[in-house]
Amino acid sequence: MTIPTRPTQAVSAVMHSGVIDLPPQATIQEAAAEMAAHRVHCVVVEGLARGRDRQETLVWGILSDLDLMKAIASERFDADAGDLAATEIVTVEESETIERAAQLMADHDCTHLVVVAPSGAPVGVISSLDVACAATLSASAVA
Repeated sequence: MTIPTRPTQAVSAVMHSGVIDLPPQATIQEAAAEMAAHRVHCVVVEGLARGRDRQETLVWGILSDLDLMKAIASERFDADAGDLAATEIVTVEESETIERAAQLMADHDCTHLVVVAPSGAPVGVISSLDVACAATLSASAVA
């Protein structure tokens, strides 16, 4: 059995560049279509949403495949992306190590991090699968 070594390479080496985003008003069908078209497990929901009280609020969250499944299972077909984006956005800088990304995922009980540049601008996403692949690659390099 090969035990993975500590993945010390930078997040930028394994992240997916770019962020797929949707406005809060996007429908559940539009969110599902985007995830399917890009073969991803989450999208970022960002923008202004107008509540029932007509007040506008800034929405910035992750709509994960699990959030989508919960909505479908509870027959919330009229919900929009802003309502469903239940997953907290946790960020990591692109220069941080993959080990740090894994720690953040464990600490925040999430499977995706938004990768940001030093300026704070989003530049990509790293998933738990990306971290697992990096650990596997680093272990095979040692073997």
